[in-house]
Amino acid sequence: SQALAYDRFVAICHPLHYTTIMSPQLCGLLAGGLWMLSCFISLTHILLMARLVFCGNNKIPHYFCDLTPLLRLSCTDTSVNKIFVLIVAGMVIATPFICILASYVRIIVAIMKVPSAGGRKKAFSTCSSHLSVVALFYGTTIGVYLCPSSVRTAVKEKASAVMYTAVTPMLNPFICS
Repeated sequence: SQALAYDRFVAICHPLHYTTIMSPQLCGLLAGGLWMLSCFISLTHILLMARLVFCGNNKIPHYFCDLTPLLRLSCTDTSVNKIFVLIVAGMVIATPFICILASYVRIIVAIMKVPSAGGRKKAFSTCSSHLSVVALFYGTTIGVYLCPSSVRTAVKEKASAVMYTAVTPMLNPFICS
């Protein structure tokens, strides 16, 4: 989503330099860098989870093995895990979301400078679907990982998890086509 937002930003704000900026090397760096970051974060979560002890009811009240419901099942101190979740959520969820919104502000300013109404309409239609899915994805993940546990319920967590793990990926082919 971050790479797609950057691609849209370059295409609209720097159309004459698009092929120079979005070189195959940069695309590979964006994809590879995000993949490597994901692997590092996942490995760290796995190593932090491996030190926990689980006792009693080990049935996860979720449709997949998500991190926060799993942490609730531990009968040992999970404070280090929770701090890491907050750090990662801030780094991987909140920061890209803010950057995407900032890039869309610049995109909207650039679109407003397009002289023809048809050109503005085409640019807005291209961006609106992506921005909708970005809002849906980041809104639900922020709700699950950054909101205090006092305002979250199991039902809200399950619904949010379905949105960011199933619904938004299914919408991606429609956005990109």
